[in-house]
Amino acid sequence: MIAHLRGTLLEKHPNQAVVEAAGVGYDVAIPVSTFTALPDKGAEVRLRVHTHVREDAILLFGFMTAEEKALFEKLIGVSGIGPKLAITVLSGIVAPDLIRVIRASDVQMLTRVPGIGKKTAERIVLELRDKMDGLGSAPPGDVKGPASVVFSTEESDVVSALVNLGCQRPAAEAAVRKAAQEVNGQGFEPLFRRSMELLR
Repeated sequence: MIAHLRGTLLEKHPNQAVVEAAGVGYDVAIPVSTFTALPDKGAEVRLRVHTHVREDAILLFGFMTAEEKALFEKLIGVSGIGPKLAITVLSGIVAPDLIRVIRASDVQMLTRVPGIGKKTAERIVLELRDKMDGLGSAPPGDVKGPASVVFSTEESDVVSALVNLGCQRPAAEAAVRKAAQEVNGQGFEPLFRRSMELLR
């Protein structure tokens, strides 16, 4: 199983990275938080990897930090949550905030993530609340993160990420437009999170 990948970053998208290692290009699914931490294309990158084997495919899920990977592996251990939904959760709530949300049994915050209904959120809290030991040392903070950008490459990337997470394109574009008007450019990730809030 592949647990770590070091190589040249050939491509990066909000939900995907292609890393070349020893002449082989690996297609890795990633959360938005990892996307924003990636270097420029052509640079060396190191990703912690979870290998998911199915009958019809071998899928790689990559993370910039050990904490993200640990949370991902805990999430896919919850009944009804597969790898893609776990990536969506980590894209919707950054790892330190997700740890606080689960510890605080904040079901409402979890339901803001596309694909997470109240029952699934309650199950995440129930099954993971006591399994957060050793994770998260960040001080308490606001788990929102509004932000913005204008219609640009960054904004198009946000629309693309939302569509890849299952949102309808017209709704995604409207949410991104509104998020862009609310605050002044703070980068991709804050814009993405505010757009998700508006789609709720």
